[in-house]
Amino acid sequence: MARLAWFTMILSVVLLGSLDAADNTPPAGFKAAFNGTDFTGWHGMGHFDPYKLAEMSDEDRAAKRAKDLEDLKAHWKIEGGELINDGHGVYLTTDQAYGDIEMYVDYKMFPKGDSGIYLRATPQVQIWDYTKETGNIKLGADKGSGGLWNNRAGQPGKDPLVLADKPFGEWNTFRIRQVGARTTVWLNDKLVVDHAILENFWDKERKKPLLQRGPVQLQTHGSEIRWKNVYIREIPPTEANELLAKHSDSGFVSIFNGKDFAGWKGPTDNYEVVDGAIRCQPKKGGTIYHQDEYSDFVARLEFKLPPGGNNGLAIRYPGTGDTAYVGMCELQVLDDGHPKYAKLDPRQAHGSAYGMAPAFRGYLRPAGEWNFQEVTVKGSTIKVELNGSVILDTDLSTITEYMAKSPHPGKERTSGFFGFAGHGDAAEFKNVKIKKL
Repeated sequence: MARLAWFTMILSVVLLGSLDAADNTPPAGFKAAFNGTDFTGWHGMGHFDPYKLAEMSDEDRAAKRAKDLEDLKAHWKIEGGELINDGHGVYLTTDQAYGDIEMYVDYKMFPKGDSGIYLRATPQVQIWDYTKETGNIKLGADKGSGGLWNNRAGQPGKDPLVLADKPFGEWNTFRIRQVGARTTVWLNDKLVVDHAILENFWDKERKKPLLQRGPVQLQTHGSEIRWKNVYIREIPPTEANELLAKHSDSGFVSIFNGKDFAGWKGPTDNYEVVDGAIRCQPKKGGTIYHQDEYSDFVARLEFKLPPGGNNGLAIRYPGTGDTAYVGMCELQVLDDGHPKYAKLDPRQAHGSAYGMAPAFRGYLRPAGEWNFQEVTVKGSTIKVELNGSVILDTDLSTITEYMAKSPHPGKERTSGFFGFAGHGDAAEFKNVKIKKL
C-alpha cells in the first residue's frame, strides 16, 4: 500500500504540472487520443447497442461506418485544436476499444447544453446545464455534471457528490478512472463519483456486467459543445488490482501471513508458500481453511491460475467433506476460457456457486496474471466481484435446480470456515483478507 500511495503522490505531482502545459501535450504515461488536427483514430457512431454491432457481419459493419462517416463530416469540425460539434449527428468514437483506463478531457458547453461521455460504448458520464433555465431540474440537472446518469435511481454514482461545473464559457476538465465497471470521476479537481459501478445500460435488468472493453464516445445532444486535450492511459493489471484492494479497505484483516500456514487447518502439506502466496501443489489438493469461523463477511484476495487451472473458494465450510455440497458452496476458481472447458456447464464457470448459480463469463485476466476478487456473503446471498465487475449476485435460498440433480444440503449453513478447495492444479492466492459483517 505504501508503494501505491507513493506512486499516486508522484503521479499526481507530475499530472498537475503536465496539465498546465500547452494544449494537446499529454501528461507522462498518457497518450493524446485526439491529435489536434484531424479525426485520425476516431470514427462516428451514435447511441448504438454494442452487442448488436458485434452480431453484424463485417460487410454490414463497414457499411454502417461509412454512413456514419458522412454524418460525422456534416456535424463535426476541428478549429484551433478543438473538436466542435453543432449538437447533432453521430458521436465521435475512438477506433480503439479500451478496458481499464484513466483519462482526461476538457469540454466547453453552452446554455441549455446536454451531452456526455460514453465508456465502453455505454452511457454515460453526464454533462449538462445545471441552471433552472435548462428545464432539466426535475431530471437532476441542478446537481451538476459528472454523474453516471443512466444508472438506476438511487444507485451509487447516479448523482454527483458535489456541484463542480464552471460558469458557461469556461473550459471544464474531467479526470475519469475506470477499473472493471468501477468508475471514479473528478470534475475540475472535485470528486463527483467515487468508485461506483457503471451499470450496463444495454441490459434491461442491469444484471449483466459492463462490457470488458469498448470505445470512448463523445456525445452530441442538441447544442454545440467543444472538446480538447483528450488524454488516455491504459491501467495495467497490477495497478488495477492495487486500486481495487485499496478502496474502502478499513476493517479488513489479513488471514494469511505470506510466510507459512499459521492459523490454517486441513491438508496444508498439499500446499506450499511461494513468493508470499499460497500455492496448491500439482496433482495434490483438498480443502485447507482458516481457523476462524465466519457468518456474514467480505473476503478480498488475489489469485492466479495456470492454463486450464481449477480450484475453489470454500464458503462456510464445516471442516470436513466436499465444500461444494456440505459447505454453503464452493465458488469456482477456474480458467474457464481454456479449450478443455468448451462444454462447461454454466454453473461450473469461474465465480459460480458450483452446481447451483452461474456467474457471467469473460472477466478473468489471462492465465498467469493476477486477478482481484471480492466476495460478499450475507445471509443466504453471495456476490462475487471480479476485477471490478460483478459476475455473480444470487440468493442461494431460491435455488431449487442443481447440476446433475445433485442436492447441496450445506447451502443453508449460516456459518463456517473460509478456505481453498484444491483440485490438483497450481493455483495461487495472496493478499487474503476478510472483514466480518
